[in-house]
Amino acid sequence: MARHSLLLALGALATAAVACAPASEPATQASPSAPAGSSAPAACAKDTLALKTAGRLTVGTDKPAYEPWFKNDDPANGEGFESAVAYAVATELGFTKDEVVWESVKFDTAFAPGAKKFDFDVNQVSITDDRAKVVDFSQGYYTVKQAVVAVEGSAFASAKDLASLKEARIGVQVGTTSLAAVKEVIQPSAEPKVYTEQVDAVNALKNKQVDAIVVDLPTAFYVTAAQVENSTIVGQFNATGGTPEEFGMVFEKGSPLVSCVDEALGKLKSSGKLAEIESQWLGSAAGAPELK
Repeated sequence: MARHSLLLALGALATAAVACAPASEPATQASPSAPAGSSAPAACAKDTLALKTAGRLTVGTDKPAYEPWFKNDDPANGEGFESAVAYAVATELGFTKDEVVWESVKFDTAFAPGAKKFDFDVNQVSITDDRAKVVDFSQGYYTVKQAVVAVEGSAFASAKDLASLKEARIGVQVGTTSLAAVKEVIQPSAEPKVYTEQVDAVNALKNKQVDAIVVDLPTAFYVTAAQVENSTIVGQFNATGGTPEEFGMVFEKGSPLVSCVDEALGKLKSSGKLAEIESQWLGSAAGAPELK
């Protein structure tokens, strides 16, 4: 009789334990291949990522790769803002520096339609609705402003506002948000002179073929420091009146890697690491006057 009562009590306890188990955790035994309490591999675990080459993270950028985004035209050295950010993301995804491979990708082909030879591209590409129709973007990793560069002593070097630039001959690279900013914000009287490569616009300023060029602000500091002697930053301005312009990493449309890179960038932001990288490589970009 006592044995029968004990069995009934044990049965009741077992029933109660099953009834109290969370709905998302069925009362089953752990898989023999995993320790009790373990879960399936995380969606962003390194060995589960959909990559162009297994075990390698392929990152694209333009060549030449300019400062302050990259140092010494060598993206693989980890120096310069975008190189440092790319390696920080790679580390968050579980890759060592030796497991990151760089591919040369022309600026405007990075966000053109079609298949890509990179897992993501990092090359001062601003996130826009039109570009997002044919490629995917990560969340922004840098909020950027545009800047006007002129030669010291020239007619437009002392401009205090955007209206003072209306009559300037402005040079700018094709396919950039800088070009859109010139047309939509400055709205010069003459059509801007458009160049295939950024260096061509820089050389045009150097040779006095244009009065000024428009580039993103950190690039403007490099132009004045290393590329065009006696040049100066006239000022900085917002490319749009609404959402801030941000650089994002570029992916082939539909890439499953986007969410994992976003997760990595989120960790870099919350830890303060991204701000630290920005301060190290782009800290000088804070002091340019504002053009309204």
